[in-house]
Amino acid sequence: MSQSIIQTKPQIRLQDVTRQLCQAARAHGRDPQDIKLVAVSKTKPVEAILALASLGQARFAENYVDEARRKIPLCDPNNRLEWHFIGTLQSNKTAYVARTFAWVHSLDRLKIARRLSAQRPQCLPDLNLCLQVNISGEASKSGVAPEQAFAMADTIVSLPKVRLRGLMAVPAPAEGFQRQLEALRPLRTLYDAFLQRGYAFDTLSMGMSADLDAAIAMGSTLVRIGTALFGSRN
Repeated sequence: MSQSIIQTKPQIRLQDVTRQLCQAARAHGRDPQDIKLVAVSKTKPVEAILALASLGQARFAENYVDEARRKIPLCDPNNRLEWHFIGTLQSNKTAYVARTFAWVHSLDRLKIARRLSAQRPQCLPDLNLCLQVNISGEASKSGVAPEQAFAMADTIVSLPKVRLRGLMAVPAPAEGFQRQLEALRPLRTLYDAFLQRGYAFDTLSMGMSADLDAAIAMGSTLVRIGTALFGSRN
């Protein structure tokens, strides 16, 4: 009995998150197909990733390069999954990310953008980038200040082998739907300002397990879900 329960947990969790995503999208007049679910697999074992992948989950996110080096060859030897890097990226570890990942959500320095551009193999599609913005102004949070975002983006869009797709943020924690909306609103406002300036953005990376509904209401196109899919972080 216990083994059966263990085996069904990933399926139940994925179904629950998918149902919540779809319900939130429809409640706010959006097409669920326009919102992509990224499973945040940091600190989780290979077996947990494979369990979700076997159920059709194709997008996974890692925060740490050294952990990704160990896990990705075991999880994805045939390069069938889509890997998203969402953590702070050190300049001496950009080469692996440029070779292995499809997305980098956490870009906050031009130096990193230039290294990713130079190190992305010509045989691979352009590396998708999101500019991480520190919308809450917390000293402990990574990200470029909102007032500096345009200048940085102007340079990034001219780099080869990378494509700036939009913005990402990790807002300060907030309790309740309305407060979560207000915490996320500055990123949406900045995103709209980029569109008004003519940027061909199509991606808002925001929303985690605790604020999924609010993020979808605010226009998120990529939601980064860890706890609701895998359980509490190890």
